[in-house]
Amino acid sequence: MVTPEELKRRFSYHSPKCDQPERYEKLRAKALEFAELIVESTPDSREQALALTHLEEAVMQANAAIARRE
Repeated sequence: MVTPEELKRRFSYHSPKCDQPERYEKLRAKALEFAELIVESTPDSREQALALTHLEEAVMQANAAIARRE
């Protein structure tokens, strides 16, 4: 069961603290490197688009983990 506290955590703004902005940027930079490799190494296709979408989702979830759980 999802608690009211969890819902508040999920749907609230979390302003960056301490070194969080630098970690967000590091995650995005590494994801960009991987995205470029995906585009260079695979044909333009639905599968390529899905790979890029999942990579975007992975970065968003990693950033959410930092923002919501610290």
